[in-house]
Amino acid sequence: MTTRVQPPMSPRGRRRRWIAAGVAVVVVAAAVVAIVFWRTSGGSGGGTAGPSATSVTTPAPSAPASTVTAAPAVPPATSGSVPGFAYEPLWPFAGTAEAVAWQAEYRSGGHQPWHLDAALTAQSFTQDFLGYGGVDLVTRQSVQGREAWVGVGYRAPNGAAATAAVLHLAKLGPGVDAPWEVVGTRDSVLTITRPGYGAKVTSPVTVGGRITGVDENLVVRIRDLASGLVGQAPGVPAGGENTPWSVSVPFTAPAPGVLTIAVATGGHVTDVERFAVTGAVAG
Repeated sequence: MTTRVQPPMSPRGRRRRWIAAGVAVVVVAAAVVAIVFWRTSGGSGGGTAGPSATSVTTPAPSAPASTVTAAPAVPPATSGSVPGFAYEPLWPFAGTAEAVAWQAEYRSGGHQPWHLDAALTAQSFTQDFLGYGGVDLVTRQSVQGREAWVGVGYRAPNGAAATAAVLHLAKLGPGVDAPWEVVGTRDSVLTITRPGYGAKVTSPVTVGGRITGVDENLVVRIRDLASGLVGQAPGVPAGGENTPWSVSVPFTAPAPGVLTIAVATGGHVTDVERFAVTGAVAG
């Protein structure tokens, strides 16, 4: 019997064997990974599963948390003094007829387009109608359909924006180009609870609410669209934690209509640092 002796493998042959072995290891590893992935992804083909329906949610529209500080001073009403409008129209229009007249002028010639901007309307109401010239900053804004809440305030000495009030606005009149109307404020540390929103009042009227603050001096003024300032009371000292305040305010309204009752306090940083507004009807 003859025994054949294998010649020693050349370096090139050994390199080829190592390469073949490496390829086999890679193929086996890839197969293992494929099996594991198939089992963890649900198994029976059809590609990988997408994100579940509950993995991404869209929250329902709501007012920013910074504006939800208390129940609104203007409660949802079944009807205001203007037919078809749920609130008292404080400014800039006295009713739907005036709003529709503006719409016609805007459509024909672009008259006063700022009526379509809730922030500009809120600023003009604060500075031009109420006369709070130092409250010249919009600090926040939330628009939800035909209603809006706009924070107005001032720049504090440290540069931060300070909110003096959050104005409530609503669209007055039909159509997508209905103008914004100021209807009240959403209040927190300074409120007006008397007279009730939309109440009929005669002169003098008792105005009251609650205040949280130190060494405050409350100034109450009453205005209407036709004559501007129609009543005012001297400053009322107030302060404390959720402390009641009250003052009697005489006024002279030229005709029955909506009155804007505003209370303001300040003097620490600027003339007006907080204010609240409600609407009443001169009886």
